[in-house]
Amino acid sequence: VVTHEMGFAREVGDALVFMDDGVVVESGHPRDVLTNPQHDRTKSFLSKVL
Repeated sequence: VVTHEMGFAREVGDALVFMDDGVVVESGHPRDVLTNPQHDRTKSFLSKVL
C-alpha cells in the first residue's frame, strides 16, 4: 500500500519505507521509523505530518 497517511501506515503496516526522489532513504518497522527516524528527509516529512 502506498500512502501518506502515517496513522494508517502505523496501524496496518509490517514495514514502512520512505522514499525521496525514487530512492529508498529509510525503512523498518513502522514504530521504529515513526518514533526514531534517522534520515533528514524522513525527519522533515514527519515533523510536518505528525
